[in-house]
Order: sequence, then structure tokens, then C-alpha cells
Amino acid sequence: MARVETSSNRPYHLVIFGASGFTGQFVVEEVARTVSEGPKGNLKWAVAGRSRQKLEKVLEQAAAVLSKSELRSEVDIIVADVEEPDSLAAMCKQAVIVLNCVGPYRFYGEPVVKACVENGAHHIDISGEPQFLEGMQLNYSSQAADKGVYIIGSCGFDSIPADMGVLYTKDQFKGTLTAVESFLTVGSGDDGGCIHDGTWQSAIYGFSDGQKLQSLRRKFNHKPLPSIGSKLKRRGSLFFSNEIQQYTVPFMGSDPSVVKRTQRFLVEEHQDKPVQYGAYAGIGGIGNIIKLMFAGMMFWVLVKFSFGRNLLIKHPEFFSFGFFSKAGPTRKQMDESSFQFAFYGEGYTDGQDPSQGKPNGKICTLVQGPECGYVATPIAIVQAALTMLNEPTALPKTGGVYTPGAAFAKTTLTDRLNKHGGRRENVQKIINKDLTVYS
Repeated sequence: MARVETSSNRPYHLVIFGASGFTGQFVVEEVARTVSEGPKGNLKWAVAGRSRQKLEKVLEQAAAVLSKSELRSEVDIIVADVEEPDSLAAMCKQAVIVLNCVGPYRFYGEPVVKACVENGAHHIDISGEPQFLEGMQLNYSSQAADKGVYIIGSCGFDSIPADMGVLYTKDQFKGTLTAVESFLTVGSGDDGGCIHDGTWQSAIYGFSDGQKLQSLRRKFNHKPLPSIGSKLKRRGSLFFSNEIQQYTVPFMGSDPSVVKRTQRFLVEEHQDKPVQYGAYAGIGGIGNIIKLMFAGMMFWVLVKFSFGRNLLIKHPEFFSFGFFSKAGPTRKQMDESSFQFAFYGEGYTDGQDPSQGKPNGKICTLVQGPECGYVATPIAIVQAALTMLNEPTALPKTGGVYTPGAAFAKTTLTDRLNKHGGRRENVQKIINKDLTVYS
């Protein structure tokens, strides 16, 4: 069982590392909103980062946004830097859980994971970088298990909606679910929307290092997952989706790799039948296709060379047609944005033999939520941490490096997300149970 109690030597349930970063500031606000949901109705927390002055400014901003003046004086500040291991160790010794918001994780993530494992703090991050996530599993899972420490990656928009959405769909299907395809669509208001360029940088380095990821995966020496039922056919690189009624491309984020890791865990640890998974994203109409083609061609050419990567990093708005920016979205843009995942599953209903014939049952689950990066992501990581604090007996029996689905499959995380997804008036629940249908 996870150790989740505070003590005189470990006074904080949560320490938000990177609290003054673009995403970190919104995680601070979300933690401040949810202090009453901590163990026994109380949450002890602190913020951490390189600059005390910037951290003070973030607390002042949160105090103003939430009308909670006490944040300025009641939340402690810890100065810590990824380039100073002693400062990381001192931070981790004070925390039950470190919420790590410092990216790109390929550059700054491992020192924090290492410090957490060595000093007995659980670690939750919002990384969408498969190379980092899988590298931490390869290098630290056995050490974390020995220490009783949980390292849980991708606990933001990447990849809680997808990972928990597949598990929820599987739980709702009356029989053996064999395959799921998800279709992501994103909505915005009159001012449009954008993403802070930290995510853009992660994508640049991720695509430029694709061969290293393949080399890393070979080191696991995994056996292929057993195939149940009909093999899921991959769609084309661009197609019109009847499911969401718009042009669609394969989803390029970490969701497919995270879901597959979860399915492997469930097969190996619980002898479950795995679910095949395909992920896609809607891009709209012809105009967006043209933009995507031009942006894609420039990206693929430039990302292969150091000077090209420097250009992409220096001018994110130009090369992404405004989809990424150094300033990030405004609060108005965030308030007016939302996402939707539609999960279409198929399988064999109760009494049917998965080894015989084609699947005879279908299911659709709709996962909806607020703006992806800076509203849904803070909700997801904070609720993941609160779930760990309040439900330690529902986590895997031993520590280790886990995906969200592997860590939280037996918890109430989905229900917690339901309650918080509707916090704003203009958004719907993160998981809408009423939209489960059979045919």
C-alpha cells in the first residue's frame, strides 16, 4: 500500500514543482480549489521552482483569481532546481507526492524522478513524451518498487482521457471488448485557441528522436500482446470520418503508446484480455487540410536538421499557423474551448466465443471536457494525486512506474473527474455515462 501520510519530516501532501511555469500556474490554482478534498478534509501543500520571486508572483495571481488572499501567506515556497540534485533531494524529502510540471521532460524529467525514488516521494507528471515515459519505466520501475514509490506519468490531457476512457468503455461493455477507436475533436470560441510552445518543443524533439524511441522499446524485449477477435485495421493518413463527420488524421500524441502499456500491464498482472486501440483526431474541413499539409511538410523537413529545429522553436506561431505560441492561450480562449473523445468499441457479447466468428456487439462512449492543456490537464493531475492520497489501497500492490490506467483502474478517479469536469458552466462532464449505447 502506498505511504500517503504526512509527518514532521515530510510535511506536505503535495509539492508542485515548476509551479511558476505556464501549466504549473494553473495547477496551483486547481490545487487551491480542492484543498478540502485532501485526506480528512485537509490538504497540506507547497510550491517549488528555481525562483522564489516568480513563485511568490504565482501565489499572488492565484490569490487574486480565486479571491483567496490567504494563499499569499499560507502556502510555503521551496526553491529547487533540476540542475542542483541536493535541492531536488531536499524538496522530495518534504513531499508525499511531487507534481512535476517541468518540461520538456526529455531534458528535465529524469533528475526529478531519480530524486523522488531515492528520497521516498511519489511522482506524478503531465508528460506526453513516450521516450521519457518509457525510459523511466525501463530505468526506474524496479527501484521504485523496492522503495514503495509510485511513478505515474502522463496524468494530464495526455493521456488520462484516452487511457481511462478505454478502461471505462471496456467496463461498460457486456461481454468481451476486443477493439476501440477514439476520435478527438476540439472546439473553441470566437477568439480561437492555441497551445503554449512548450508542447511544440516536446513534439519537435520527439519526432527528431524517433529512432531512439524504437531502440528503447527493443530493450524491454516484450512479447506481442495476444490478439483477441478480429484484428483492428488501421485507417489511412487522411480520411473522412463518418463517426465525427469531418476529415481526420491519426492522433500523433502519446495516447496510443500509453493505452498499449496499460493493456500490457492488465494482461501480465491480472490476466485480462487486451483491447486493441486506434487513435484519431478530427481536423475539420478542406481549409484546415491545406494548412496541415503545408505545416506538416515544413515540419518534417526542418525537424531533421539542427538549424531547422532552431527555426521551429524560435517561430512556433509561423510554422504552426498560430496553433502554438510563446504566449499561450488567454483565459478567455481557455474558458471558451473544449474537447471531446468519441470511443467506438466492438467485441463479443456475453455468451459469444471470441475465437469464433466476427464481433457481434458495439459500444460508444463519449468523453468530454474543458480546454485541453490548462483546464483539463490541471484537473486531471490534481484528481490523480487526490485519488492516490485518499485511496492508497486501490493502487497496485507494489510501487513502480505506471500508466494512469494501470495505477488507477481500481479507483474512483473517473467519478472524481466527472465531478470536476462540469465545474465551469460552459463545459460538460469529462465522462458522460449517459452516452453509452449498444447495438
